[in-house]
Amino acid sequence: MPEAVIVAHTRSPIGRAMKGSLKEVRADDLAAQVIESVLSSVPELDREELGDLILGCGLPGGEQGWNMARRVAVQLGIDTLPGTTVTRYCSSSLQTTRMAFHAIKAGEGTAYLSAGVESVSGFVRGSSDHFPGTEHPLFDSARERTAARKVSGAAWSDPREDGLVPDVYLDMGETAENVASLTGIPRERQDEWAVRSQHRAEAATKRGHFESEITPITLADGTVVSTDDCPRFGTTYEAVAGLKPAFRESGSVTAGNSCPLNDGAAALVIMSDVRARELGLTPLARIISTGVTGLSPEIMGLGPIEATKQALAHAGMSIGDVDLAEINEAFAVQVLGSADALKLDEDKLNVNGGAIALGHPFGMTGARITGTLINNLRSQDKTIGLETMCVGGGQGMAMLIERLA
Repeated sequence: MPEAVIVAHTRSPIGRAMKGSLKEVRADDLAAQVIESVLSSVPELDREELGDLILGCGLPGGEQGWNMARRVAVQLGIDTLPGTTVTRYCSSSLQTTRMAFHAIKAGEGTAYLSAGVESVSGFVRGSSDHFPGTEHPLFDSARERTAARKVSGAAWSDPREDGLVPDVYLDMGETAENVASLTGIPRERQDEWAVRSQHRAEAATKRGHFESEITPITLADGTVVSTDDCPRFGTTYEAVAGLKPAFRESGSVTAGNSCPLNDGAAALVIMSDVRARELGLTPLARIISTGVTGLSPEIMGLGPIEATKQALAHAGMSIGDVDLAEINEAFAVQVLGSADALKLDEDKLNVNGGAIALGHPFGMTGARITGTLINNLRSQDKTIGLETMCVGGGQGMAMLIERLA
């Protein structure tokens, strides 16, 4: 059975939505620049050999609609390349990698593009913030319960135990507050993690650690963007601790210990190990296993726990076998809650900062973290990496990789 290997990866800089460096770039144009870059880094691969362009997008509407993946393939001049746009919200482009992994393991193809993109700036311009027509009356009572909890500050309890339906439309910040209530993780620890993320991202940026991951993006006016917008150099604990709760008056989740809204794209070339050898390519990493699980939408931040356990079980491994891990930092509290439950050594976790500092363009994040994890493993001469994340709507996803070069 062939193995699925990653032979190339790249990403755009991450822009701050609505006011950052990429706010005027369409999502399809952003994806096209990044995908062209990753393909150009593998000149040995005939583009006609690509089996599919699998493009993750968390919110595929407005400028991001109409099967954006196929549009991008045509933009790139590869008319024979099929394309599909996939959403699993925060893990959309981890799902695309999983699909390529499965196709190669099944022997259905030898080379795939796994990519992800999100332009929150473009989506907000072209669509309503509130997704009219999607809300279902089944969840009305759940929303009423959430509104009451915001006022009362009551601890979270599983609505299923009372015969009620969880709120699948719940604001992500509210889910983070529920995780804080359930785990008892205090505000101070969340703020400390947020400052850690900022400091580590700042240090990594200053020493050029992310440069090998990034494809500079050329704007319409010729300006070239090559660095991330969001890391806040010089962040202090006092500044983060002074921020007001963002979702509940008596809550602990703030703008400082949450990820921002962002724009960005990332891409991977995934091949069979046999074909990579035939082309004389040195694979960067092998995909070992993946996992995807569900849980109550109201505590979606704890999704990495069972997803990671599943991926480890598929691989016949334990958490102690993991050299470095990346848990997407949607919120500090969910990273901490997941790491605590997994007994994951924090010294191995998000070693160069995470999404609180770098940003979280939903559809991009899965592929971005894969590239970052490979980069981190290489820089520290480690072998086994874990990527995992929570997913809006109540899911978790995980992948294990082995660094090969």
